[in-house]
Amino acid sequence: SDMDLTQSEWEADGTLDCISMALTCTFNRWGTLLAVGCNDGRIVIWDFLTRGIAKIISAHIHPVCSLCWSRDGHKLVSASTDNIVSQWDVLSGDCDQRFRFPSPILKVQYHPRDQNRVLVCPMKSAPVMLTLSDSKHVVLPVDDDSDLNVVASFDRRGEYIYTGNAKGKILVLKTDTQDLVASFRVTTGTSNTTAIKSIEFARKGSCFLINTADRIIRVYDGREILTCGRDGEPEPMQKLQDLVNRTPWKKCCFSGDGEYIVAGSARQHALYIWEKSIGNLVKILHGTRGELLLDVAWHPVRPIIASISSGVVSIWAQNQVENWSAFAPDFKELDENVEYEERESEFDIEDEDKSEPEQTGADAAEDEEVDVTSVDPIAAFCSSDEELEDSRALLYLPIAPEVEDPEENPYGPPPDAVPAALPDDALGPDRKRPSSSDGPQAPKKKPKTTNIELQGVPSDEVHPLLGVKGDGKSKKKQAGRPKGSKGKDKDSPFKPKLYKGDRGALPLEGAAKGKVTPELGQPLAGKELSLLSLPSPPSWNSQAGLAHTEFQEFTEDLGAGLTLAQLDKAQLHIFGIFWGI
Repeated sequence: SDMDLTQSEWEADGTLDCISMALTCTFNRWGTLLAVGCNDGRIVIWDFLTRGIAKIISAHIHPVCSLCWSRDGHKLVSASTDNIVSQWDVLSGDCDQRFRFPSPILKVQYHPRDQNRVLVCPMKSAPVMLTLSDSKHVVLPVDDDSDLNVVASFDRRGEYIYTGNAKGKILVLKTDTQDLVASFRVTTGTSNTTAIKSIEFARKGSCFLINTADRIIRVYDGREILTCGRDGEPEPMQKLQDLVNRTPWKKCCFSGDGEYIVAGSARQHALYIWEKSIGNLVKILHGTRGELLLDVAWHPVRPIIASISSGVVSIWAQNQVENWSAFAPDFKELDENVEYEERESEFDIEDEDKSEPEQTGADAAEDEEVDVTSVDPIAAFCSSDEELEDSRALLYLPIAPEVEDPEENPYGPPPDAVPAALPDDALGPDRKRPSSSDGPQAPKKKPKTTNIELQGVPSDEVHPLLGVKGDGKSKKKQAGRPKGSKGKDKDSPFKPKLYKGDRGALPLEGAAKGKVTPELGQPLAGKELSLLSLPSPPSWNSQAGLAHTEFQEFTEDLGAGLTLAQLDKAQLHIFGIFWGI
């Protein structure tokens, strides 16, 4: 668990560079893996012990804006700025399910105890609870239909859902029935209300915090909220704020043991750490000047914080002071002189107070049986109402080492042998060339996509990451720019890739079956390419900005071939880059 943070020095402990721009991050329940969502749609999973990339999932075409791990660590749910929510199998990297929403998604969260349920917070809509097994959804009740800027979160055990709106009203709903069990209003003074920006729960205990637009973080006890009931007036345990600079907060969260709170400034790369019990500011951590903070996550069991700014994940940890002095085990190290208080009989020749001799030392140890078979659960990984750890937990991802110069295979052809070109007649009726990889590859099952219909939700909303509605550029100027930037908004990390509606809606009249004829761009020396027999594209080409899985769907949905003249320039660009045409 977390140490006493008041007595220790914090310092930057390196960075995690995901190659592409990182936007959001989250630890799994044990802190062994860190999932990072990037602006090119990839999810990069870091092994946090080795600080190396364990897996890259080409998840979306557009930037990933929210991530959440399932309780057992086997699944990830992600949301991107193109309104799609997907569930991923972490081990295989495959997509299990997809949901398409009419408006951008602000947050996704698994139920803490039931990973069949996911809470989704769309823009300009009431929160939605998805049931993954049957792809059904329930729209949660809200206090005022006219105000739909609602944030929501499960409590620590998932028994209740807390929602907050732009008028400062908090509703507590029973998760199973969606019945209202408690409510209260966050006020700045006598009657003025303030918008709720986020609700975060501690991993231990019943406390939660509310980040509001008035730049104050309020800490409440969930038990008191339930006791007060509907229209209650609970008092916050703590009010945390930066009185000097009046800093607005981008992201707040609890430490793993719930005893500390960290808040990231929305103005600069600065992290403020408070002690929850007394509300005192323990530490301010300053990152690079001029950078804007995007996300903050505290390690579940260690005093380590991950923050994201300028597309890079920064790690903050305590400076561990090493002491290599050699002392007897029962010695006590003193910082200064201490007056020694002797026992009454300490220097007597014969100790009068000594009791009868007991069996001590080696004799006692011989009679004691040592249990070497049972494994004690690690208390930090168990909740207060659990005794055993999850046996199915996915703590680490297996990694196959990359061998630069593999030894020659004694049973196969030499590595420099060129395979003979197969004539088209030998390819069989489907005219597919064999895959270059070893063994037969089963085709990946296309994930089921469910369209979520929400009444009265405007479909022209733009995700906050991408800017303001009706304007291609964000109103706020981003500090700094990536290396090699051409300036202006060409390299904006949040600029979405080109996406021309549904991929099935392409004009296919007059196209030759399965053929692509080079009518645009450079000629291909009279050759014709078959769309279905082209070699597999690389798993990822950052220049193209299109995930491999998405491109597979593109070709599958197409069904028939099409001429290059029927592709617009953006699609031609993607097509050409993937196959080097």
